[in-house]
Order: sequence, then C-alpha cells, then structure tokens
Amino acid sequence: MNVPFSSLQRLNEISPAPDNTCAQCSSRTRCLPYSLDEQQVGRLDKIIGKRCLVRRNELLIRVGEPFHCLHIIHGGQFKTFQNNAHGKQSILGFHMSGEILGMNAISTGFHEGNAMALEDSEVCKVPFLQLLVLCAELPLLQQHFHRILSEEINRGQRIMRFLGTSADTRFAIFLIDLSTRFAERGYSRNEFKVLMSREEIGNYLGLSMESVSRLMSKFRRKGWITTEGRNVSIRNYAEINAVANEEKLTILGHINPQEH
Repeated sequence: MNVPFSSLQRLNEISPAPDNTCAQCSSRTRCLPYSLDEQQVGRLDKIIGKRCLVRRNELLIRVGEPFHCLHIIHGGQFKTFQNNAHGKQSILGFHMSGEILGMNAISTGFHEGNAMALEDSEVCKVPFLQLLVLCAELPLLQQHFHRILSEEINRGQRIMRFLGTSADTRFAIFLIDLSTRFAERGYSRNEFKVLMSREEIGNYLGLSMESVSRLMSKFRRKGWITTEGRNVSIRNYAEINAVANEEKLTILGHINPQEH
C-alpha cells in the first residue's frame, strides 16, 4: 500500500535548514502568517524563536507549568492529555502541523494539560506577550489569531457533541476528521498512518480499546477501510461520512432511529 511519508520525513525534505523563516515555511497558509504580506511576515519572524526538536514520547508542555509561549507544530504530531489522581490519562486531542499548542493556558497563565510528541517533531515557539503587541499593530494578524482561537473553541464543542453519539458514529467522525486534516496538509485523503494506539483512540472517543478493535474489524468487513499495521486506507469515504453524519440526520428527522 502506498502511504505518504511521515510529517517529519516531509519536513526534512522541504526545509533542511534550521533557520528557515515563516516566509519559507510550507505551513504558512495554515499558520499565523496567513493573509500577511512579506513585510508583515518579516515582523512576525522577528519574534518567533528557533525551531525546537521534540523527540517521540517527549513532553513539550507539562501540566502546571507557567504559560509564556505558544507552540506552533511545524512538523510531526502531538497528543494532549491530562492525568487523573490515579495517573490515568485522559486524552484531549491529537494535533498536526500548522496547529497551535498551549492556547488553553491563555486564560489562567498555567498549562492545564500535557503535550507529548507522537513522532519526532519540530515546533516554533511564539512568545505570547510579543505576539499580543504585534497583533495590536497588525489587524490582519489579530483577526487570524482570533479565528484560530474560535476554531479551537468549536473543536472542543464538537468533541463534547460526539461523545453522546453511537460508537460507530464516533469512530466514523474520527476517521473523517483525520482524512480531512491530512488532505488539508497535502497528503492523500484516503491513505494515511494513524500514529495513535487503539487504546489512545478509545480513550479520546470514550470507548474501550476492545471497542475500537471491533469497530475497525466491522469497517473492514463492510469494505469501508483496509489496514496494514498503523496504515489505514479508506475504501468507501461516502459510507463512512454517512455514518459520521448519522446522528445529525436523526436530529433533523431524516432518519427514524427505530428503523435504522
């Protein structure tokens, strides 16, 4: 099965120099420089520090740490999570290149969760106070940053909504979300590597690891996906998307739950 390179492999190909600027970055259209002209991007470059390499399974952010910087994922993937009193993880999300880590600490001044690299990754550190000053001087940057904050709020609301849906719907939403995000980053919509373990996926979706395994088997039997290790191929996007939107259709009255 032909599977795209990992995020870091792609990163090494397109940005071999450690001191690349925002103007040269492949993630620019999904990141803070979006809609800025070259002069404005140059001003943003001046406040962004050098990229930081975070090895697989290393923590970039630790709960309780003071908040000083946002972290933009340049390449690689992360999971964010909290630990309960017994040390059990509660996974909050999975994050890809162009996405920003640490925004939930803006209100309190302290990080309320951990961020761990799922593969060797690189991030750009953005000092928050300097970013606020620059936003005040560049309205387009301020508008885009507010848009990013709004998307983060909406993502959290979507997660809360799908936790009340069926297991099939949750898993379908998860696959469609990954497919969409890979496509937005120039990868195939239908073939990608899932770096999260089944236990991690289940934790995020509010399902057991066994339930995730059964759902994967069910989707394979139906011919909707094929899997090879952690590589997933979507064979019937339309059917999976229909299941992902099933609850929405039920609410709208397009499906009778007793007949489905």
